[in-house]
Amino acid sequence: MRCPAVPYHEAAPRAEVEKICAEHGLSYKRDAYGNVIVRLQTAPKQRPFVLAAHLDHPGFEIVRRLGKGRWLGQFLGGVPDTYFRRGIPLRLMPGALPAKLGRRVGSKRQFEILAKPTDATSPQFAVWELEDFAVRQQHIHSRACDDLGGVAAILAAMIELKRKRARVNVIGVISRAEEVGFHGALAVAAAGELPKNSLVISLETSRELPPVKMGQGVIIRVGDRTSIFDSTATRFLMEVAAKRKRQSKTFQSQRALMYGGTCEATAYQEVGLQTAAVCVALGNYHNCADDNKIAAEYVSVADACGMVDLLVAASREMRNYSRLTGKLPAQLNKMLRAARRRLSR
Repeated sequence: MRCPAVPYHEAAPRAEVEKICAEHGLSYKRDAYGNVIVRLQTAPKQRPFVLAAHLDHPGFEIVRRLGKGRWLGQFLGGVPDTYFRRGIPLRLMPGALPAKLGRRVGSKRQFEILAKPTDATSPQFAVWELEDFAVRQQHIHSRACDDLGGVAAILAAMIELKRKRARVNVIGVISRAEEVGFHGALAVAAAGELPKNSLVISLETSRELPPVKMGQGVIIRVGDRTSIFDSTATRFLMEVAAKRKRQSKTFQSQRALMYGGTCEATAYQEVGLQTAAVCVALGNYHNCADDNKIAAEYVSVADACGMVDLLVAASREMRNYSRLTGKLPAQLNKMLRAARRRLSR
């Protein structure tokens, strides 16, 4: 989270991902589009369990230089117009040059970005000047919990599975440019990088909306603003969560339609992959706080750890997928036999 990124400019957090993979002996590669594919395949004949999250966060791409200490920035990502106020502190990257938001230019979401004249390397993008990372009162605060929290959960789960020598077939897809229309995820899916029988789980931090509450556990996401996800895959996650609750007094989970935005699960599902989703509740979604103020995002540490817990358990339960998801059909058949007898009488 200390590495700023916007769509198409994710090199810094991606380098951290690759460093973590190398440190823990996780196999990884970059695809032709710069996405990172991580594999832990100690049981390669098992059905693939795919964990997907993205590296980018809304911000400004530098279009061109306007003059000394002046650049034209194109905002990429979903932030309402009311949040773009002149004078908001920005950070120009690379180089972490202090800057501020200037006037709007034209009808597009383009703005003048102002900084002290410098001979430093020409900036490529700009982000809000907010704290990179902090933990206070059991919450993680960052400019970009979305979706580096999901990326961290993928890595943490795979590291834990490797440490425990679990027999799994897990693929991590850490994608680029999600905030402008799932570009990285669509490129991965279209390239045939994932086996057709994969079960894809999209990981997100999602705006806290009723009925979910921050601090009450990982959320099994039945859908987003655009789609409803696969019911059988969702039932599998519910069964795994129920088992974890029986095993652990501290594990918590919730189930909800998280309608605040559209996530990568919609993209993977639309290309024909069986897809479900999990998330944690997010405060200050896309840095949008009350009163049109720009502020750091935040999530519960316990919720984030609960997401990792669920992913580790679900990875190990993939070998029991048919048994767990078959409970409901078996129960309904038993009820049908009883119903026929009683109704006939």
